[in-house]
Amino acid sequence: MSSPHATQPSSHNAPSSPRPTPEPSGPRIIAVPDSFKGSVSAAEAAAALARGARAVFGAGARIRELPFADGGEGTLDALLAAWGTPALTVAASDALGRPREARYGISSDGRTGLIEAAEGNGLPHVADVPLQPLRADSHGVGLIARRLLDDGVGEVLLCIGGSASTDGGTGLLRALGARFTDDAGAEVPPGGAGLARIAAVDLEGLHPRARGVRWRIAVDVENPLCGERGAAAVFGPQKGAGPGEVEALDAGLARFARVLARHGGHDGHAGDAEVEASGFLEAPGFGAAGGLPLALVALLGAETVPGAELVGDAVGLRGALATADIVLTGEGSFDEQSLGGKVVDAVRRHAPEAASVVVIAGTVRLSAAACRRAGITAALSIARGPAELAALQADAAELIEDAAAQACALLAPARTGAPGYFR
Repeated sequence: MSSPHATQPSSHNAPSSPRPTPEPSGPRIIAVPDSFKGSVSAAEAAAALARGARAVFGAGARIRELPFADGGEGTLDALLAAWGTPALTVAASDALGRPREARYGISSDGRTGLIEAAEGNGLPHVADVPLQPLRADSHGVGLIARRLLDDGVGEVLLCIGGSASTDGGTGLLRALGARFTDDAGAEVPPGGAGLARIAAVDLEGLHPRARGVRWRIAVDVENPLCGERGAAAVFGPQKGAGPGEVEALDAGLARFARVLARHGGHDGHAGDAEVEASGFLEAPGFGAAGGLPLALVALLGAETVPGAELVGDAVGLRGALATADIVLTGEGSFDEQSLGGKVVDAVRRHAPEAASVVVIAGTVRLSAAACRRAGITAALSIARGPAELAALQADAAELIEDAAAQACALLAPARTGAPGYFR
């Protein structure tokens, strides 16, 4: 008789069950900064904030990087980083019509196109020659838009800061096939100089998809189209316009608004032209980028949206912040303007009430009391002491990382060694 133990499998040969990977149990942290102008991009700043948080909380922390922007400079890079898609290029032109390669973007699902208008009418690209405020136009922006329409997107996000033109969007519409003619039926000259001569709008040759897509324009100012706070008066001088040119541009924009009101706009049905023209002249944000929203709203049904809100929708800001325990945000200079539609403002408004919201900035100009009233837990400067701007810019990534670590150390109960956090 065989031994009863003979058929028993050896414990050494028994398969071992894999050990489950422990779920991270540390705080949920989201790094959602703007760029630090002149030093690091929003993506680089987010990575630095994340490194600082990880140095304190270790591998247990659940950290997400979400580069952000307010619709101005850097928005293209921030959204491409959030979408995980590369920058594309198209043959376009600068504000004076000289050829240049312009960057643009398309979301990962192919539905949304992104234009940073300064790629086609930005001041930096015409800084090598004397500024020409009456000639500069937005035609290059329209060439980028035409490519997106050809690519089949269903929505175009247009970020319009930093422009060299004051043409009411006529150059952009020309690139899409529109014609602007004078009393004799001849096409008017491009740029702001032609605005005062426009008598009619011809959309016969308009790109077939131009009025079928959704257009959203990111604006970061509330200036109206005309008047003492208008596009020409406020922004014309930085584009090279003297007093006489400011007056001519302001009058041209007003005339163009009246022509568009008589034309009937996006739906082709003219209502009360004077009421329509008044709406165009007084609408907040129409003075942005030399009146660029005017033609797009009137002829294509575009919407104007605060820049940070538009970017927030595009990257899913509200959902990303919903479960955050600690929110790390920041920008180059944190002051009262930061709470008026900029990146920090959007972040603090959408952050959960129970979350700790920390601002890391090159310069902090708000008091602790002002931060508390705004729902911000703390604001820390990256400067370790008196420092020149150039030095801060050169070491910005390292300094942002260190400031984030300092902030997280204050939020972590280090004396107990626990992985939790407190407000």
